[in-house]
Amino acid sequence: MAEKFDSLEEHLEKFVENIRQLGIIVSDFPPSSQTGLNQKLNFMVTGLQDIDKCRQQLHDISVPLEVFEYIDQGRNPQLYTKECLERALAKNEQVKGKIDTMKKFKSLLIQELTKVFPEDMAKYKAIRGEDPPP
Repeated sequence: MAEKFDSLEEHLEKFVENIRQLGIIVSDFPPSSQTGLNQKLNFMVTGLQDIDKCRQQLHDISVPLEVFEYIDQGRNPQLYTKECLERALAKNEQVKGKIDTMKKFKSLLIQELTKVFPEDMAKYKAIRGEDPPP
């Protein structure tokens, strides 16, 4: 899989370099450099075709739109992954806290119900397969 990304990266780097060179040619365009301009334009077309071939190899890869927003904002796209992991960990801690609270509540509820309804709670525990406390 890494070879596919390396190939795409190589084609993109070549394409960017051709665009840079095309910009240099166009910025100071004498008529004598028409052949060089035509050659660079042909390289651009070939480069776009090469990139399109890479796209076909990577059709099963999906990138979240937020990553592109990070890039548009000039932020490192790896920060997206880091922040997603941090949010997931925070949410995990939050859910774990809720689960622990619910377990404590259940335990306290069973204790209090056992005080008020000892016979019914004994039946409940027998149905659940729990041993009644000594």
